[in-house]
Amino acid sequence: MQQLDSYVNEIKRTLEAKANFDISIQQKRYMRNKFEFFGIKANSRRKATGKFMKKAERPEYYNLSYVVKKLWVLPEREFQYFGLDLVERYIDDFDRGIMELLEYMIINKSWWDTVDMVAKKFVGQYFIKFPNKKKYYLSKWIDSDSIWLQRTAILFQLGYKEDTDIELLFKIIHQLKDIDEFFIQKAIGWSLRQYSRVDGSVIVKFVENNELSSLAEREALKTVNS
Repeated sequence: MQQLDSYVNEIKRTLEAKANFDISIQQKRYMRNKFEFFGIKANSRRKATGKFMKKAERPEYYNLSYVVKKLWVLPEREFQYFGLDLVERYIDDFDRGIMELLEYMIINKSWWDTVDMVAKKFVGQYFIKFPNKKKYYLSKWIDSDSIWLQRTAILFQLGYKEDTDIELLFKIIHQLKDIDEFFIQKAIGWSLRQYSRVDGSVIVKFVENNELSSLAEREALKTVNS
């Protein structure tokens, strides 16, 4: 593991060298002071760390979980953003066991900026590749006490467009719509709005026939009413 630790340490030194205090203050404020930041904007971060994404430099797939968890416990948010970009490089290599890492990323250092990418890009792709795992994980997440796992259950189809299982989405919303939590209600509205671009009439009918929160309803109909 020494080589993997050295990989993480090199990333750390690279990001530390790019730190900008003024930008970090702005970023912390935007994220409600929940995380520390180096103050590196996305394009600059990706440019600075690009060498660590090259196939010859990055870890083997079987070491991905070790590296990402090392990144995840570091205080500055840029480490988690790098972790997300790193996982994305392996999306075509996902096996059934990768869900353990994805769940870890969802329930640790949880906030919308990481959870939503894991939900849409990684979990969404995982269930396309392993559809027989969908029922187990969705049931588990919906019944959990984690709003972030619940939010993932709502949002994982965001990129599916016309391939969205709309009846499944409606079922999940019915199970979670009474939870008085901003991030759940916002996710409900977002998921419905996304599908309204495919079939607005279906979403209008669903909203009319179901008692949703004002936030979820407003978000759901934004595109339809624009």
